[in-house]
Amino acid sequence: MAGTSNPRAVSTKIERIATLAKQMPGAQLRTLAHHIDIEWMKEAHRRVRKDGAAGVDGQTAAEYAANLEMNLQSLLDRAKSGDHYRAPPVRRVHIPKGNGTKTRPIGIPTFEDKILQKAVAMVLEAVYEQDFLDCSYGFRPGRSAHDALQAVWKHTMDMGGSWVLEADIESFFDSVDRAKLQEVLRQRVHDGVLTRLIGKWLKAGVMEKGAVYYPDTGTPQGGVISPLLANIFLHEVLDAWWQNEVQPRLRGRSTLVRYADDFVMVFETEEDAHRVAAVLPKRFGKYGLCLHPEKTRLIEFVPPGLRPPRNSGKGGPRSFDLLGFTHYWGRSRKGSWAVKRKTAKDRFSRALHRITMWCRENRHLKVSMQHAALSKKLRGHDAYYGITGNGRALVVLRWRVTKVWRKWLNRRSWKGRMPWDRMNRLLKRLPLPPARVVHSVYRVANP
Repeated sequence: MAGTSNPRAVSTKIERIATLAKQMPGAQLRTLAHHIDIEWMKEAHRRVRKDGAAGVDGQTAAEYAANLEMNLQSLLDRAKSGDHYRAPPVRRVHIPKGNGTKTRPIGIPTFEDKILQKAVAMVLEAVYEQDFLDCSYGFRPGRSAHDALQAVWKHTMDMGGSWVLEADIESFFDSVDRAKLQEVLRQRVHDGVLTRLIGKWLKAGVMEKGAVYYPDTGTPQGGVISPLLANIFLHEVLDAWWQNEVQPRLRGRSTLVRYADDFVMVFETEEDAHRVAAVLPKRFGKYGLCLHPEKTRLIEFVPPGLRPPRNSGKGGPRSFDLLGFTHYWGRSRKGSWAVKRKTAKDRFSRALHRITMWCRENRHLKVSMQHAALSKKLRGHDAYYGITGNGRALVVLRWRVTKVWRKWLNRRSWKGRMPWDRMNRLLKRLPLPPARVVHSVYRVANP
């Protein structure tokens, strides 16, 4: 069929690129773009999400697919011919952050640009997956946020008491020095077609409220290729530096766990922790990045009673946050000290705020429809936050959601009151799904 991709043929090409990159570690690869042909573009189209928001041209996935073969061939010809392809600006939208009072800017490329970015990302991923280190977990095939959380849990448990450097890169996607990013790219990939396309995407501009402007720094957060570019940059800035220069000079055990631009460092000794904490800002400053002064902190992460924390006032902080979870020491089911995780306060507030807004805006839907939607939202929440030790937060969220749902059912009309006895009868007939631990540390430890 016209427009149908051939994943097996493309996979063979990807394996060839990966094999070449593995056989030539550290070498510049200069001939990669020739792998991108019409079959490659079809496969890139297949891998791109079709339900995303439209870019500045308003074109949907369905509209693009109406003449897919011709559109992909035209895109391929323009991309490889140099000056005939111009990267359109991304459409900027703002999504809620935290409790809903703050927002995060997201850039939405056109659907055609998403395909081309995916095509280039498939090449770069085949190359850099041979270089990336085990400490990196974000936006990589076969790796997830829960793998990163499991790694942190294992290392902090193994050390018993440790020092944790909780770091936050200030406005990472808006602060990336494009010249330095391209310099890092050229160390490994020196293909003219690929580097030219990436340069155009970095300079494409942003459209917001009908006006287009061109920032001097940063990559548009939300672009298909942006997470991979972030991994490539931070591999050079942080991961390789940590493995090759930092760890060999440390006295005790240590580990780095990074998920995209979020990372923590765990140290066995206080001396190692302070040495790295002192030099880390200089390392990031060399590449035009800055650690957030208020969100970057060094804590002594020890079980209560092991020894008095020495790093902050009355006992000091005993917890740190990573990937939406607060990590702290608590008693296990057998009574021993163990590292536990619970939903971070800001993530809990964000989830509850979104559900509250949904209940408010949809309170006049049929109750059965509301129940189905809320059940889906809670199951989706559990799919990420349902980890061992977080059961209480999941239960509390259901109780808060029940109260919110009753509140807005109570405001459907002046006649339709919803006292608690009636709400309880409703919940008996249409119960919300119970809290569920989806990611069990015991299942991981004992498969």
